Amino acid sequence: MISSMTGYGSASRQVSLGAGVVADLQVECRAVNSRFLDLGFRLPDECRGAEPALRELVSQSLSRGKVEFRAAWRINSNGGAVKANSQALGALNQDRLEALKALQAQAQETFTNARELSVADVLRWPGVVSEPRGEEEGWIAATIEAGKAALTVLMDSRNAEGKALVGVLTSITTKMREIVKVIEPKVPQYVAQYQEKLTERLAEALAAQEQGKSSSGSGTELMERIRQEVVLYAVRIDVAEEFARLKTHLQAVDTALAGKGPVGKRLDFLMQELNREANTLSSKSVSEECTQAALELKLLIEQMREQVQNLE
Repeated sequence: MISSMTGYGSASRQVSLGAGVVADLQVECRAVNSRFLDLGFRLPDECRGAEPALRELVSQSLSRGKVEFRAAWRINSNGGAVKANSQALGALNQDRLEALKALQAQAQETFTNARELSVADVLRWPGVVSEPRGEEEGWIAATIEAGKAALTVLMDSRNAEGKALVGVLTSITTKMREIVKVIEPKVPQYVAQYQEKLTERLAEALAAQEQGKSSSGSGTELMERIRQEVVLYAVRIDVAEEFARLKTHLQAVDTALAGKGPVGKRLDFLMQELNREANTLSSKSVSEECTQAALELKLLIEQMREQVQNLE
């Protein structure tokens, strides 16, 4: 299935920290456009061990896009066990408390007017409170599970958006075919009319030139020169090949959209080819209607190019 490069997914898991304390771990996975696969991770220290496994998961699933994983956790405060358990917020380090108390006493001997430490000051002192952290294996396992689930949600959203983009691109190719269907049969008529005007102008110009010279050239030679000029010009403005290539490229676009797997780079190349043919049609135009049709084709191709940038 064709997918876009933008998407979002999130999932959560719980991690046991010991002493009946549980942490809620939330993992988010975001993806935006990029020519190549670009991975980024913003994980807390407890989760960093899961990065290699997450990187492998993404590499197996995606080929393009800038993908970022973010994780955050907090103590689960919904359970009664947490409220009843004195270890939920951490344990006091008695040795650090005694050392801090001794330091305070020594400082007050020198600074007699210094106030005593508040409870908040004591709890914020490094090493006084030992928070429950859980085992490293538990954090890694939970992060990988949540990351895999978030990636699945992201893939689903990318596939859904990709399906919608396929519909948009197909509607644009349909419009382009309609333009070609209308204008292509008219081109020979426009060319013939332009050749007729060109023949008249060349005949007048050459006749005027011959009048100023001795009548050494015959009327047959004059018409032969006119015919050669008209034929050469007709070759230069012939757009049959451009229409043929344009229709071939449109068929290639439809084939790519009907297939599976990454198509973004292939479609981006086809957009360049379509634009080249539209430019040539515009430069060879022999009527206002042809010029307008070429401009409409270029506008539709640009719309397609913008959408193609979102496809993987």
